[in-house]
Amino acid sequence: MEGKKTPLYEEHVKCGGKMVEFGGYILPVQYQTGVIKEHMAVRTACGLFDVSHMGEVLIQGPDALRNLNHLLTNDYTVMKDGKARYSPMCYENGGTVDDLIVYKVHDNDYFVVVNASNKDKDFAWMKEHCFGDVTVTDVSAEYGQIALQGPKADAILHRLADEKDIPTGYYSAVFDGKVGGISCIISRTGYTGENGFEFYMAAEDAPAMWNMLLEAGKDDGLIPCGLGARDTLRLEASMPLYGHELSEEITPVASGLGNFVKFQKKEFIGKEALIAAGEPSRRRVGLKVTGKGIIREHQEVMIGDRLVGMTTSGTHCPYLGFPVAMAMLDTDVPVVGAQVEAVVRGRRVAAETVSLPFYHKPAAK
Repeated sequence: MEGKKTPLYEEHVKCGGKMVEFGGYILPVQYQTGVIKEHMAVRTACGLFDVSHMGEVLIQGPDALRNLNHLLTNDYTVMKDGKARYSPMCYENGGTVDDLIVYKVHDNDYFVVVNASNKDKDFAWMKEHCFGDVTVTDVSAEYGQIALQGPKADAILHRLADEKDIPTGYYSAVFDGKVGGISCIISRTGYTGENGFEFYMAAEDAPAMWNMLLEAGKDDGLIPCGLGARDTLRLEASMPLYGHELSEEITPVASGLGNFVKFQKKEFIGKEALIAAGEPSRRRVGLKVTGKGIIREHQEVMIGDRLVGMTTSGTHCPYLGFPVAMAMLDTDVPVVGAQVEAVVRGRRVAAETVSLPFYHKPAAK
């Protein structure tokens, strides 16, 4: 099997992981528990994910902030140390290079996390378009990354870390934290729609961290989870995935991410093209299957004889108990209540448009 091994490869094999190639890495698609049980563990208890395939880039120097605001559609001008902020990154034509998260360590020092399959492309794009007194450094090989996700995540982490090392606000981080004595960045972020944390540690410390977390959470139902559950969870929570709901052809505005495109900024790459394009002809919409079948990606969506769009992702959602899909549909199609059909292997499957996200995390008690 071609692909790089993450620092946790041997741990996945020991846990019975079914290994596949993804984003240039060999990762578990599921364990012996199966995708449904892994998905439900994250919704009801807790799951542990290896996300060491993600890329990490440092943007540092007196002109770091100016470069971030030039490269990214979101605005980083006012941002406190220890905070994280999501943003798309666009081409000059308004299409999407990638979506990513920026952490502010302190002034002139930013830690950027990019998608695994786009890491080299993103790094090259940043280097090509940076200017002034700034350094852009790919540090991906130095880090392992582990995600602890689910309603029991706080309880598990509190057994291993001091209160001062546990970030309280969503999209915040502690950069000099320790978990069970292992130095790491502790971030309250995730890609599942649940409460949880992501840990960035030295690559060589990843196996010890993985096993320590599994041991600390075993009585709370913590289990290792693979790529399959990661995808069903993010889809159930209606989170966009690059190459599906975002791409070189799909702009952030069309994908419903207009809140992260700050047109009031003086400039950013792609701004003029996005303004010139005006309102997109299609937008991201949720579909709930009402007929028999499961809708997948790249399937035509019809109203009668009229083609109104294409699906971008689709699956059966274990927690919700029914199939859903996301699609890019013509803007005259109502986002709620429209009756449509997806063409699945030549057969039409009925669905209706529904508001996003499909899944809402229960309110804290």
